[in-house]
Order: sequence, then structure tokens, then C-alpha cells
Amino acid sequence: MRFMLIVKATGYSEAGVKNAPEDEEAMEAYRKSLAGAGALLVSEKLLPSSAGLRIVRPPEGGEPQVTAGPFPVDEGLMSEFSLIEARTEEEAVEWALRMPVPARRGGSVIELRKLDDSSDKGRDPRIPALEAELEDQLGMLRRSK
Repeated sequence: MRFMLIVKATGYSEAGVKNAPEDEEAMEAYRKSLAGAGALLVSEKLLPSSAGLRIVRPPEGGEPQVTAGPFPVDEGLMSEFSLIEARTEEEAVEWALRMPVPARRGGSVIELRKLDDSSDKGRDPRIPALEAELEDQLGMLRRSK
């Protein structure tokens, strides 16, 4: 089963405040443990909502409204996400609980959502391991810059 770990935005992430080096190292170690277990499919950080757009389609039809960010943090914004492969929901919860929280940043919220795998019947079971290996290699390339 595939799950998305959605890290909710905070005032810090929306302000573009970078994590301390030790927090980044803890997150990288977490990603490596996910990849080593064959659970990591993808993990990405998002830019603050000030770099985004919101498109709202009115329920009664009509022209969509396109609004440039920033958006209020209390609207459930995301700051990063990870897609993981887990055998059970309990295993996915365990991975979510192991995700490091940056120090001195207050609380954090991680939303765990199961992906609808009904459209994924033809997916080769070897793909998650290959994706995890590729993500690990991309991480090594990013660090070598």
C-alpha cells in the first residue's frame, strides 16, 4: 500500500526559514532509513505559498479564480511530502512517527493519507525498490554539488 506523509506548513516554512544543519541531517538520515527499507518512493520540499497559485472553480460554474500566494498558514498548507510503500497502515504510522521534527520550531502536523491503488493494478512490484534506489542516487548527486 502506498501512503502520503503530508507535512503541514508553519510560519517558519512559509517565511522560507531554513532548518538548522542538524535538523537537515536528521531528515536525511530518516530518508535514508526509508530508502534502505525499500519504503521511500519520493520525498520533496515545497516552496512557500508565496511562490504558488490557487485556482478556485465556483460551484455554480463560471470562470475559475486564479489567486497568487501567499496564503494563510491556517488553511492547511503543505510544506513537504513523502510517498512511501508500507505493508500496513500501522507500518505507515510508525514511519510517520519517526519523521524528525525541527528543534525550536514549535509543534508540527503530519497528515497520513492512503493512496487509491485501484488505478495502479498494473504496477510492477519491483518499481518501488528501483524508485528508492534512484532517489538515493539523486540525493547523493545533490549533496555533491
